Amino acid sequence: MSIPHRRSRPENVAAHERTFFVTSCTWGRRNFLQSERAAELFVRTLLDYRAAGKYRLHEFVVMPDHFHILITVEADITIEGAVQLVKGGFAFRAGKELGFKAPFWQKGFSEIRVLDYETFENQRKYIRNNPAAAGIVSAAEAYPYSSACGQAELDPPPQRLNRLLKK
Repeated sequence: MSIPHRRSRPENVAAHERTFFVTSCTWGRRNFLQSERAAELFVRTLLDYRAAGKYRLHEFVVMPDHFHILITVEADITIEGAVQLVKGGFAFRAGKELGFKAPFWQKGFSEIRVLDYETFENQRKYIRNNPAAAGIVSAAEAYPYSSACGQAELDPPPQRLNRLLKK
């Protein structure tokens, strides 16, 4: 039986920040997020976890039956953990404040790892333009439940992506 090299131990693996484009849908793609109260509560939940330092938030949009976020997580949290905070935190608050009953979210989520600045910009533009592309508004800036409206404080792109751009 071979003995693994000491650097293969989890505590010796050097983890670093990772950036993801994340999408998750409501249960049965129902329009649970179409009301002003629900959409605003979701945005507050996103921003509260950002303010608590759980992740860096670069872009977001809350559509009637799904959301998209562009976030960076640090070495001490997984993308699964960050999405659980968002989905679970919102579901808990929606139950208490809005009387929503479980289940609220479809199981799981999809994520795309963002490894370069070009991908970051493409995902950022997709998120910003999602409400206009869906025909909900004529201009992305007019949609109040999105980072495109300019009301939320966002984090800049990770420095490592900017360094990759300059190479």
